[in-house]
Amino acid sequence: PDSEWFGLAILLAGLVGVVAVLSSRVSERLRIPAPAFFLIGAALASDIWPSLGHLSFGAMEQIVSIALAIILFDGGMHIGWKRFRSVAAAATWIGIAGTLVTAGAVALAAHLAFSFGWRASLLIGTALAPTDPAVVFSVLGRHEVGGRTGVLLEGESGANDPVGIALLVALLGASGGGVAEVGDVAGVFALQMAVGVVAGLAGGRALLLFMRRVPLPSEGLYPLRVLASVLVIYGVATVAHGSGFLAVFITGIVIGDERAPYKGEIARFHSSLASLAELVAFVMLGLT
Repeated sequence: PDSEWFGLAILLAGLVGVVAVLSSRVSERLRIPAPAFFLIGAALASDIWPSLGHLSFGAMEQIVSIALAIILFDGGMHIGWKRFRSVAAAATWIGIAGTLVTAGAVALAAHLAFSFGWRASLLIGTALAPTDPAVVFSVLGRHEVGGRTGVLLEGESGANDPVGIALLVALLGASGGGVAEVGDVAGVFALQMAVGVVAGLAGGRALLLFMRRVPLPSEGLYPLRVLASVLVIYGVATVAHGSGFLAVFITGIVIGDERAPYKGEIARFHSSLASLAELVAFVMLGLT
């Protein structure tokens, strides 16, 4: 019966969740990021049971995008503006210029070593350039790095993923050739960054005002309101042709160390949700 298959699916999902949580202890001892276990375990499972890997690319992309938005918001909230402003210039410079230089270097290597065309080489370089914020936040969350270094690493990782994605979107959407294509890429990239920054700053201030001025009847609703608002900010930035990922990361930074009702409960909820998003994202990637 369908109910039994549904129960079996829930049983398997629950077991995967338990194993994933327990793998954090193994990760701590072996000093290997937990997402590596999620990725490898899901890849092995899809080889053993091929039906697990039949998820469509579109569905996987949407699930991972939502998970990444949640992870970036939590990472930004963990940093907060007071910590971020001491490294804002360096993190922004490394996050943007570092990503562009790395993408260019990898593209050059792909073109010279493997004879890929320039467009394919640039796509490969852009896809490989960003460091993954889920892994960086996960590792640094368990190992306190003194001074400005930890904040710089978190800020750079949170910034360069939206930069890499925006550049990839610009490359995929470019048309024409030569100077015209470069102009198209630069224009789309600049629009993505500008809209993302504006949406993040404005959305963060509006969310903070919403959190402070509008009381709710139940304590449990406060974290859910923030989650729903973050998804709204992501959606608004994306619809406006901006980087929704950059917008939610900046929103997290804006409200990170500000006072608001039930702020501790909100922070703990989003930290747990980010851990779940990390699990979901890497399992999805492993299955495909």
